[in-house]
Amino acid sequence: MRKSDKYLKIVEWSKEDGCYVGTCPGLIYGGIHGDDEAEVYRELCEAVAEAIELYEADKRPLPTETAGREYSGRFVLRIDKELHREIALRALRAGESLNSYCQEILKKGVRQE
Repeated sequence: MRKSDKYLKIVEWSKEDGCYVGTCPGLIYGGIHGDDEAEVYRELCEAVAEAIELYEADKRPLPTETAGREYSGRFVLRIDKELHREIALRALRAGESLNSYCQEILKKGVRQE
C-alpha cells in the first residue's frame, strides 16, 4: 500500500466551476480542475503523492489519514449558552430530544448544499 492510498480523494462535478473538481481534504488545499473525470482523478493522485513527498522532505508529520476512516456517530460541538438554550427550547416545543432535534437540523442543512 502506498502512503497516498491512506488519503480520501474526491472527484465531483461542480456546477459553480462547470467542470470536475478533485480534492483531498486534510492533505492538500485547493483542487484539480478539468473536463475529464478520469484525468482529474489521475492528476489528483499525482498531487497527493507530491504533497506527501513535500511533507517528508520538510520532515513534517503527515496529516491524519482520511481513507477508510470509521466514524462513531458522535462528536462534541461547543456553542454559546444562548444558542444552546434556544435549541433546547425548540426541541422541547417539538417534543423531541435535543439530540434528535439537532440531528434533523443538520440533515436538512447538509441536504440544502
